[in-house]
Amino acid sequence: MDIRYSANPNDVKRYTTEELRKEFLITGLYVPDTVQATYSHVDRMVVMGIMPVNETVPIDKGIDIWANFGTNFFFERREGGVFNLGGKGCITVDGTAYEMDYEDCLYITKGAKDVTFASADPAAPARFYLVSCPAHKSCKTTLLTMAKANHRPCGGSENANERVINQFIHPDVLETCQLSMGLTQLSPGSVWNTMPCHTHERRMEVYTYFEIPQDQAVIHLMGQPMEIRPLVMQNFDAVISPSWSIHSGCGTSNYTFIWAMAGENLAFDDMDNLKPSDLK
Repeated sequence: MDIRYSANPNDVKRYTTEELRKEFLITGLYVPDTVQATYSHVDRMVVMGIMPVNETVPIDKGIDIWANFGTNFFFERREGGVFNLGGKGCITVDGTAYEMDYEDCLYITKGAKDVTFASADPAAPARFYLVSCPAHKSCKTTLLTMAKANHRPCGGSENANERVINQFIHPDVLETCQLSMGLTQLSPGSVWNTMPCHTHERRMEVYTYFEIPQDQAVIHLMGQPMEIRPLVMQNFDAVISPSWSIHSGCGTSNYTFIWAMAGENLAFDDMDNLKPSDLK
């Protein structure tokens, strides 16, 4: 497990590109038959990439749960959301199997003990992207397809940011403790996400970018509004966004991304909005 500690925004102003990437960028999430995990001390968010090929992979494969979490099993005091970004797969939670197609989402509640991941076809393996945060109550493990999501069209082609925010793990869709998660799709010809951008002091966020065409990239902008820093991101990379940082990106093509939030509340629109002219 890769451990990332909290970073002071005043220190980040002086980071080199290498230091910025080391602190906030998450790469190499999908390795056959392994669990690739990053633990962020920002709101104790955990990001995992699980790509079962020839095996059924348990969530704790290669991870010392007690040493890293001080619990007996991963979801003892956590909840999580999982998107499938690959071929057909299956997540089994305490004996119940959830078949997962591309872009399906599974919410896993606090208290789930036995969680495993499998692919339907080794030649086209599933890619399970999991984000987890601490939870103080149990809800209901729920499979969410795109049809069940709450769809919010926004932006416009005139600003190159026509997109649909698909809210999956969200109060308007199902009950959770503190995790909120969704998938945003940009229309062809649109490249800007979350612009005009914002910060939210009461929540942190994690992004993962995918459906980035080969040889294309997304320039993710982070940092305080008056001290913006860029991160060049490739397909399936993820990035940690502390509460003090903006989280906006522009691609050399349209793309899709998943956002996950945790913090003080579940109010999606609790944002400190900024105009493009405010940024430096």
